[in-house]
Amino acid sequence: MDRNRKWEPGFGAVLLILMSHMTSALEVPLDPKVLEGLPQPPTITLQSPKDYIFDPRENIVIHCEAKGKPQPSFLWTRNGTHFDMDKDSKVLMKPGSGTLVIDISGEKAEAYEGTYQCAAHNEHGTALSNNIVIRQSRSPLWSKERNEAIVAQMGVSLVLQCRPPAGLPPPVILWMDNNFQKLPLDKRVSQALNGDLYFSNVLQEDARSDYICYARFPHTQTIQQKQPISVNVLNNSPEGERRPGFMLPLGPTSTKMVLRGETLELECIAEGLPTPDISWQKEGGEFPSSRMSYHNFKKTLRISDVNEADGGNYRCTATNKVGTADHVIKVTVKAAPFWISAPRNLILAPNETGILTCRVNGEPKPNVHWFVNGVAMDNAPEDRSRKVEDDTVILSSVQTGSSAVYQCNASNEFGYLMANAFVSVLAEAPRVLTPPNQVYQVITNNPALLHCASFGSPIPIITWFKDSQISIKNSDTYVIHENGTLEMNVAQPLNSGKYTCIATNNLGIKENHVYLEVKEPTRILKQPEYKVVQRGMSAVFECKVKHDPSLIPTMIWLKDKGELPDDERFEVDMDSLTIKDIRDADEGTYTCIMNTTLDQDSASAMLTVVEKPDAPTDLELTDQTERSVQLTWIPGDEHNSPTQNFLVQYEDLLHQPGVWINLTEVAGTSTTTQLQLSPYVYYSFRVLARNEVGYSRPSEPSSQYRTNPAAPDENPSDVQGVGTEPNNLVISWTPLTGFQSNGPGLEYKVLWRQKDVGEEWSSKSVANLSRFVVSGTPTYVPYEFKVQAFNDYGSGPDAEVKVGYSGEDVPLSAPDSVQVMAHNSTLAEVHWEPVSSLSVQGKIQGYKVYYRRLHGLHETEEHADQQEQVLTFSGNRSEGRLPGLQPYSVYNLFVKVLNNKGEGPPSLNKTFETPEGVPGPPSFLNVVKFGLDSLTLEWGPPMDNNGRLAGYTLIYQAVNNTSELGPGKVMTLQANKTTVTLGSLDSSMLYKLYLSARTIKGPGPNVSNEASTVMETTRIQPTVETGKGPTEPPHPTSPITQSLHSPFHKVPPVGPVFGTVNTSVSEEGAVISWEYFGHHKNVFVEYIVENSEENWKKELVNGTHSHTIKGLKPGTSYRVRVVARDGADGTVHSTSEVLVTVPAVPNRQVDIATQGWFIGLMCAIALLILVLLIVCFIKRNKGGKYPVKEKEDAHQDPEIQPMKEDDGTFGEYSDTEDHKPLKGSRTPSNGTVRRDESDDSLVDYGEGGDGQFNEDGSFIGQYSGKKEKDTHEGNESSEAPSPVNAMNSFV
Repeated sequence: MDRNRKWEPGFGAVLLILMSHMTSALEVPLDPKVLEGLPQPPTITLQSPKDYIFDPRENIVIHCEAKGKPQPSFLWTRNGTHFDMDKDSKVLMKPGSGTLVIDISGEKAEAYEGTYQCAAHNEHGTALSNNIVIRQSRSPLWSKERNEAIVAQMGVSLVLQCRPPAGLPPPVILWMDNNFQKLPLDKRVSQALNGDLYFSNVLQEDARSDYICYARFPHTQTIQQKQPISVNVLNNSPEGERRPGFMLPLGPTSTKMVLRGETLELECIAEGLPTPDISWQKEGGEFPSSRMSYHNFKKTLRISDVNEADGGNYRCTATNKVGTADHVIKVTVKAAPFWISAPRNLILAPNETGILTCRVNGEPKPNVHWFVNGVAMDNAPEDRSRKVEDDTVILSSVQTGSSAVYQCNASNEFGYLMANAFVSVLAEAPRVLTPPNQVYQVITNNPALLHCASFGSPIPIITWFKDSQISIKNSDTYVIHENGTLEMNVAQPLNSGKYTCIATNNLGIKENHVYLEVKEPTRILKQPEYKVVQRGMSAVFECKVKHDPSLIPTMIWLKDKGELPDDERFEVDMDSLTIKDIRDADEGTYTCIMNTTLDQDSASAMLTVVEKPDAPTDLELTDQTERSVQLTWIPGDEHNSPTQNFLVQYEDLLHQPGVWINLTEVAGTSTTTQLQLSPYVYYSFRVLARNEVGYSRPSEPSSQYRTNPAAPDENPSDVQGVGTEPNNLVISWTPLTGFQSNGPGLEYKVLWRQKDVGEEWSSKSVANLSRFVVSGTPTYVPYEFKVQAFNDYGSGPDAEVKVGYSGEDVPLSAPDSVQVMAHNSTLAEVHWEPVSSLSVQGKIQGYKVYYRRLHGLHETEEHADQQEQVLTFSGNRSEGRLPGLQPYSVYNLFVKVLNNKGEGPPSLNKTFETPEGVPGPPSFLNVVKFGLDSLTLEWGPPMDNNGRLAGYTLIYQAVNNTSELGPGKVMTLQANKTTVTLGSLDSSMLYKLYLSARTIKGPGPNVSNEASTVMETTRIQPTVETGKGPTEPPHPTSPITQSLHSPFHKVPPVGPVFGTVNTSVSEEGAVISWEYFGHHKNVFVEYIVENSEENWKKELVNGTHSHTIKGLKPGTSYRVRVVARDGADGTVHSTSEVLVTVPAVPNRQVDIATQGWFIGLMCAIALLILVLLIVCFIKRNKGGKYPVKEKEDAHQDPEIQPMKEDDGTFGEYSDTEDHKPLKGSRTPSNGTVRRDESDDSLVDYGEGGDGQFNEDGSFIGQYSGKKEKDTHEGNESSEAPSPVNAMNSFV
């Protein structure tokens, strides 16, 4: 098509439309729902391509779609004149559309060829489509021709021309043979862009008669065939080698023009022998690598999407071994018009100003023309609000009704551009198009975009507020874009909240609320780590992640960027991946990906599978000599763990078949080693490789290598000589192994002689032995000896001379001049004269001292049962010390000499005495009597006096409540005393006692004990009846604990500290009372239902000697005990268990003061009295008399007596707490106090208050209800004594 062809609009305007593809009009950025009620000029939304080639076998369909408000109507022009479709029944326009459908069946299709244009019109303007050129596709036949056979000399160049007929569109060219097989192409034989077939040089194989050029026409899908061309090749005078020359293009230079945006194709085809190679260069520049490619064996250079920088000189060079040839193609880049900024639709409010711009570029520079509603601006009605300045139209103070569609046309010699842009004048209040209450979620530190799409005319002004209060302005934190979008470059948690956008113009205001939630980023806290794992083991990759709790995470594991294998060995947990029974195929990179709806994080780690190395192979023996050989091998697979070393082993098939022995180790980087060998060995070698995992399997054994026999290289080891009898010497050794024998016939030559006497060597040869006995030797004399190995091939080296002694005998004599000196009461020193070395008859080992205690110096008879003691003193010495002797005793001893054979005769007996020492501890210390201020002690004398006993020393100390010791008091006692009474002691005080015996040498160790004086208990005395009174409490016996340890400052608790336990039952529960003489910190009453397996229940009762257990079930028996625990060492003291039975129907006294009816009655009486007083007061004021006193006397009611005679208070509600005695205080001097109703005592439950105890202190009275108080005692009652005082008073 002629690019310069002009288009004349059918509505009085000339527009040039050259668009190569179907296009859509620019959309107004409005919501369709908003547009429904708004007027809009037409906009072309769909049109056919500008160049439309149709198939005559199908209908012609020319598209034209448009939108607008109201719906546009459509008109067509053909070849610049109105196209009346009503006059042609073959032409149909689709309803609601401008699309034409032309039925060309039975008609000449050529009649409908031409240039078509569509116009869409409504009351607001007219929009135009492109010029659409309609042409019929054509596939003409080849003109008939007769091709003469071509004869070519071998080696020359050749061109076979195709020259296909011109088709629409142009055909695709293919060279094939009669069998429709493509002819093979290469750098020698190639097809040019014009379809001709080029031979750089002809070969004999090019001779054939079926070179056929085919033209395929794509629209009609038809193929036209040229007549076959025959080529004959002559070989009688072949062309020789020659330098390259260009067949296409011809000459040294050529030119090429290309339009911007198109594809540049440069072609160079050269001839020559040998076939030249083609290369390309751009002079003064480089090729755009991303857009450049070579084709047709580098004969074609293709550059896509050409721009101005691609212009210049391109040099193609043809090269063979004979020479080179160059051709320069000068490329010029031109440009049809192209958009820089196309005009855009405008929506203006009345009195606003708008600008339409039509900015284009091209080479040469395009001319710009403006049209309005399809009419050239010069021919359009005058509009003073409109001003045209080159590529810009300025619309000032537009008014309602001035809407129109403007067309911009830009053209140069290579084409043109045309665009529609409408101007719609509207007056509309603001609308916010973004959905309300939309929630935006972003990750911390990421950008956040809050949209506020709006519409209005004039264009609304957008303002933003946060939390409906804070006005948002452009700042470092916030950016408000022209379209109303609020952007936060780096969102933070504090940015979360409610945001409000407000759209405002002069016609109204509209607001919308959106919400921003800034979430915590997803982060992998613990990444998977690189793993090196042995095959068959397991690997665990951990991937611990932190994410925003409001987002739902999804963990994905990948292997080598793909899915995990579908294998049960792969176990995916919440934060880990476990791979069991690892195999070689499991090696790779494992990636954990934590996804949320907003972000993700990932981490990867490698898994390397290792295994023991494979066994070495191909063992080879080289450089073989008598004593060495070189071993070479090929290492096996290392399995990802480098070989650290090789272990070479050998098997001695002659001496130890089946036994492999380590020979040497070789570095892991070496595969050969020189082995040192021994004679007379049948060697077989193998090699093991070792890496970090372990040793490989052994290699296959090498070939056998035998070494020749030789004389021994060494003699037996560990040669020794020792006599076993007084007249022999046993020479022994460790024999050589078969490997060490170096040959057959191995024997040993044994040589010996007495040392230092000048004797000749005696010798004896032995075989298969490891010892030899020399008989008839003197007793214990030194001998020299040696053992030499020899075999059938000679003797070994000279043997080393060893020295040994012949056998020993028992010593002949005893030590003389035995003397004893006592150093102290337990240590003595013994001296003797050593025996001569000859009489020892062996190697002296030492001396033995035998000693025995006969009796004490204060005793007259010996103790036959005293055991003899022995001390051995090693070496040849003449003295020794005897420790651990008993003081003040008589001992007897003798001495013997000792060698390896035994002991010699004893020396003469020697008797000696030990001086006095300190005595042992007293045999016992007991407290036999306890008093309020005294303790009587009794003890036994020491088991060992160790001298003459001089007396005893007694120390005693008081122990306070914090277990600290007071100052010690010392008493010195005579030796004949075994008892003493300590007086003036504090009552209820624990004392620590220490007793030791002494001699003239001093005091011995002490024995300790502790005991308490009797407790002086505070008592609240009852009213004393005639002839009765309290008695002294009993003196309990405290258990004794003995200790041999030294005094200490913190005293641990002693044994059981309880006396008698008594029980009774009251209204409130079981009453437990006990005697307690201890000082423990925590005392508990524990109880449990009889025959129950439940845990004991306990109640803390510190500081008291009685307790009431409340809440017990009637008719149930309980086991009860009192327990004392010390927090310091966990010692527990407990009384014996007692059985308490709670009666099924206890006798209960009803307290009238706690009854509801009584309280109500009292309130009613009080109210009645108040009313009477008021009436009386009124009467008195009126002067009348009301005999209240007489009325009260006449109606005496015994229940209306709330006041006590003595204090005028309500008896049932008096505060008895004010009259309770303080804890631990004594009874008032009159002996009576007010009794608290909650206090319990044994007197309350005895017969007449004088219950009795039996001899062991147990209570023998029976339960009874509380006795009525005697009327003569008035309203006062005596305070009962505490349980302990009560018990003390009845002894």
